[in-house]
Amino acid sequence: MSVTVRVPTILRTYTDGQAEVVVVPEVETLSGVLSALEVSAPGIGARVLDDDGKLRRFVNVYVNDDDVRFLDGLDTPTPDGASVSVIPAVAGG
Repeated sequence: MSVTVRVPTILRTYTDGQAEVVVVPEVETLSGVLSALEVSAPGIGARVLDDDGKLRRFVNVYVNDDDVRFLDGLDTPTPDGASVSVIPAVAGG
């Protein structure tokens, strides 16, 4: 089972400049994907998750184009071949 994670430019320093990273999570949930991503790109987890292990307020995460905040959050299923997009929120006017 593998999942493709799309990494925003600001976090690519953790992925050696790669825009997409394929991970093989042990658990078929977003939490498992993020854990596997942390193994292959150490330090990226702290940019996506807060100190309590929850998604950071200003980071949006999508599984197959669906916002996980409206699904099951970190427990959102990530089936084989799923695509996870990490998108930092942009503020301004």
